[in-house]
Amino acid sequence: MDTGNIETAFPEQARARVMALREELEHHSRQYHVLDAPEITDAEYDRLFRELVDLESAYPDLQTADSPTQRVGGEPAATFTKVSHRTSMLSLNNAFNPDEVRDFGARVERAIGAVSGYVCELKIDGLAMSITYSRGSFVRAATRGNGVEGEDVTANVRTIRSVPRALAPLDGGLPDELEVRGEVYLPKGAFAATNTRLEEAGKPGYANPRSAAAGAVRQLDPTVTAGRGLQTFMYAIDPPGRIRSQAEVLETLAALGFRVNPHRRLAGSIDEVLAFLEHWSERRHDLDYDTDGVVIKVASLAEQAELGTISRAPRWAIAYKFPPEEHETQVLDIHVQVGRTGAVTPVAVLEPTLVAGSTVRRCTLHNEDEVARKDVRIGDTVLLHKAGDVIPEIVRVILEKRPKDATPWQMPEHCPACDTLLVREQGEVVRRCLNPLCPAQRRELLIHFAARGATNIEGLGPAVIDQLLDLGYVTEPADLFRVTAEQLLTLEGFAERSATKLIESIASRRRVPLARFINALAIRHVGEHTAETLAAHFGSIDALSAATEDDLLGVEGIGAVVAAHMAAWFASAEGRAVLEHLRDAGVEPERAAGGGGPWSGQNWVITGSLEGTSRVDAEARIRALGGNPTSSVSRKTHAVVAGASPGSKLEKAQRLDVRVLDEAQFLAELEAAEGSP
Repeated sequence: MDTGNIETAFPEQARARVMALREELEHHSRQYHVLDAPEITDAEYDRLFRELVDLESAYPDLQTADSPTQRVGGEPAATFTKVSHRTSMLSLNNAFNPDEVRDFGARVERAIGAVSGYVCELKIDGLAMSITYSRGSFVRAATRGNGVEGEDVTANVRTIRSVPRALAPLDGGLPDELEVRGEVYLPKGAFAATNTRLEEAGKPGYANPRSAAAGAVRQLDPTVTAGRGLQTFMYAIDPPGRIRSQAEVLETLAALGFRVNPHRRLAGSIDEVLAFLEHWSERRHDLDYDTDGVVIKVASLAEQAELGTISRAPRWAIAYKFPPEEHETQVLDIHVQVGRTGAVTPVAVLEPTLVAGSTVRRCTLHNEDEVARKDVRIGDTVLLHKAGDVIPEIVRVILEKRPKDATPWQMPEHCPACDTLLVREQGEVVRRCLNPLCPAQRRELLIHFAARGATNIEGLGPAVIDQLLDLGYVTEPADLFRVTAEQLLTLEGFAERSATKLIESIASRRRVPLARFINALAIRHVGEHTAETLAAHFGSIDALSAATEDDLLGVEGIGAVVAAHMAAWFASAEGRAVLEHLRDAGVEPERAAGGGGPWSGQNWVITGSLEGTSRVDAEARIRALGGNPTSSVSRKTHAVVAGASPGSKLEKAQRLDVRVLDEAQFLAELEAAEGSP
């Protein structure tokens, strides 16, 4: 425990009692919140806590940031700042049945031969979190965000009692900087209590525990977070140091003072994995938290490193999703909605039904062929589930309950928003409205432009955009940057402070990373991953807009369909106008690393902890030189930087004969490259 701030301008007896109370309270807090093994009553804990509060009030110099009394929350924040993760927080590919789990095992064994084993962990339905410790002390917590950049929620996570302020001593010591990752969730009892309080206050409740947990973590006022009863399970540690397996990772996390899910298994084969899945498919309902599946990981960290990653997911892990719940409901109507690319999608309006923890009122029917295949009609009773426990989906129509007057549904011939004739292009399953001035497309385009994966303009959601469109304040993305506080004050729900905050939020996004800007343009077939690939290759929006279809086809990972749509968009009068108007509004995307520089095309891997610089700064400098920081070692890796406690990535680099630099050599090469013309 850090006692460096405690001075001596108070009785030594008071100081000694404060230190004793802190140690005692931290011990009992861990017994209760981490180990679920309380040793004293709640009343006795409250008495000790009250005594500590009184002493710190009487002697303010005794109060430090790591005191148990500070878990109640601090001053409200104005907003959340962005945090770049030490290494990318990857997502997982999914498996929905035992055959897909067997396929996963077969792929792993084809790649590396016999596997030492698998670790099975319950998949918690919560909010992924990254927590950083410096010299054993809690310094920062961040949400997953887009996997590369999250939100700094340090003040809120500090209030969660199962998150240690200081790490327990560990044999062999700890690296100076340590990051742990896991899940923040809301137990079912706390979820019910939260909704009861909200309903009593006349406010809407949360649809499910996950959304309630996310809402609690993202409260601007930490004191609200402190009262919600959040819990945690941790499952990853970086750097792993001398740890050699996922089982050791979990054991080490528990030894450091973190809460680790006890319901896990080290399986020697895929058959044992499947037995674990079957065991929990029903028993999961007996837990006091929501779990929607099991995460299956190759146990050995060395084998994980050998398997590496693909796109945004590791090859060495998969998330098995439990079979979804199914419920009957009635189709009240079928509407069509127009997307940002003009695609017209049929949507079933349903009798509200509770499925997998939330109420479902609408469900996409995807396209007219799908409606015909399932023969969904207005008035039908249907079987509904959530694909992956997330996306509502009609499984089938219950024909024996079909009304006698129900008729087959037909896609309308004209756009419901602008009455333009809908067109079904050759080879496509959707009909589209090709009118570039269609008001429905304009709305969806603006919503996408401001969304988290694009320019990420906080506070500019669909409801605000609808009002801006209705009042004629905006018609295209560039108009968003010309909106005034006076205009916002005419919108429902805006006061002077909220209007000023949104104007500041919009202004702050005049410069965004190039990949986000490309994604924000809403070009067909171009999502976040493709946008990142294009940004890394071309480096600037000018270079990308000047690229021919052949230039685009030359980019690894870009196929003929994407290249054709990209080239056509940038060559069109509408596309050129969008870029020109954004530039006139002062919007200028940041140049991306990888478009040029002395390290262009080089893949760099940093493993272990660095002393002379942080990993985030080191990776930023690599990108600035045109290099590409990656998380896995392969034969295409240009160099591996080995800091303290480098782990299995160093071993793989040596096995593949990849060049290895220590920190001093790396910094010297950085400085030389940065000084080159």
